[in-house]
Amino acid sequence: MDLTILIPAYKEAENLEIIIPKLKKSLEILDIQHQILVVDSGVSFDDTLDVCNRYKVDYILRKPGNSYGDAIRSGIANASGEYLVIMDADGSHEPDFIRILWKYRIKNDVVIASRYIKGGSTENSKLLNFMSRVLNISYRIILQLDCKDVSNSFKLYKLQDLKSLSLLCNEFDMVEEILFKLKKLNNQIKIKEVPYTFKRRITGESKRNLVLFIFKYAFTLVRLRLMK
Repeated sequence: MDLTILIPAYKEAENLEIIIPKLKKSLEILDIQHQILVVDSGVSFDDTLDVCNRYKVDYILRKPGNSYGDAIRSGIANASGEYLVIMDADGSHEPDFIRILWKYRIKNDVVIASRYIKGGSTENSKLLNFMSRVLNISYRIILQLDCKDVSNSFKLYKLQDLKSLSLLCNEFDMVEEILFKLKKLNNQIKIKEVPYTFKRRITGESKRNLVLFIFKYAFTLVRLRLMK
């Protein structure tokens, strides 16, 4: 298996109905052995399983809890590809862009769909964009990460590298934890950023709570810094 696409999903059946056909078409063009793995909530609340069955993609429930971190850990444990791409289920990550990430895999350990290099952008509100930029600058400087977009989850990794990590975060700060621990594992890590336009979600509401978002990221930043 060449590539696993890991999609954490929580009440995203309507969006998956749109993005999975696009994703399958893009992967067919890429012409590689692939696995699409949707990780639903601990107990499903919508028709995600039906959508996955209809399009013949792998489906599991996240364990042991119901957090985003549990979804990522469950996905990594059940992934089969040599490489792994994490992709949001809300439509903010364009399926066809995976072919761009894949192109840079050979000479790099991580390939990032980056909003914050030349040519990248975001469709998020000014407030969210400001908060994201402050977060990324803080993480990049304090944790000495050699990239401008730390927090976008749309990245390509080597699966074995991820399987070697002990990941503890439970919220969206898991994204920064992965990158920091990969660098801790390999100080010579090669990171490639490719310009990307982050899209607004197609339907539904964001699962991010802004107050929790700020608190968790601040706590994780301090905890990871003290690990060094």
